[in-house]
Amino acid sequence: MIEPIEVVGRFNGRSHAAIRAQVADRLGTVTAAIWSERFEELHREAVDSELAPVEGLMETLDAIALPTCVASSGTHDKMRHTLGRTGLYDRFAGRIYSATEVSRGKPAPDLFLHAARSMGVEPAACAVVEDSGLGVRAARAAGMRAFGYAGGLTPAERLEGPGTVVFRDMRELPALITER
Repeated sequence: MIEPIEVVGRFNGRSHAAIRAQVADRLGTVTAAIWSERFEELHREAVDSELAPVEGLMETLDAIALPTCVASSGTHDKMRHTLGRTGLYDRFAGRIYSATEVSRGKPAPDLFLHAARSMGVEPAACAVVEDSGLGVRAARAAGMRAFGYAGGLTPAERLEGPGTVVFRDMRELPALITER
């Protein structure tokens, strides 16, 4: 049995395809296919019944005067569903980037570099807000400022690292970005 904290450390921030490949390597392709189908069903049900925006997120986004986007390991279909459920899809329309658009997902910097290029912003001028250790590593590898949100599943110690600001309350973010 795998403990929940190990699941967070091993899989949070990875694409579904990358997780499925790990399951296939360990348990075989048939099991991976069964797992994938069941996971998608359970994930959709959980999103529909439980997903809510992070407390303070809308006010935080309103307070940030910089261009913003979403760069996720999720597919565009998954983001339409999750961001749609939280009221964020329309807010970010046209500025949503998926790991399916690049050859290497997190912890490689490719997704964040792709998003910056698409937004017309130099990597050094970017601030990445991440809730996964892999995402924080990807931000640093891209030469971007990393802000690790420890108010969710990932413990603060998995987000810490050189040049990373870890915070627990989303309402702190505008001031943290301004300070840097």
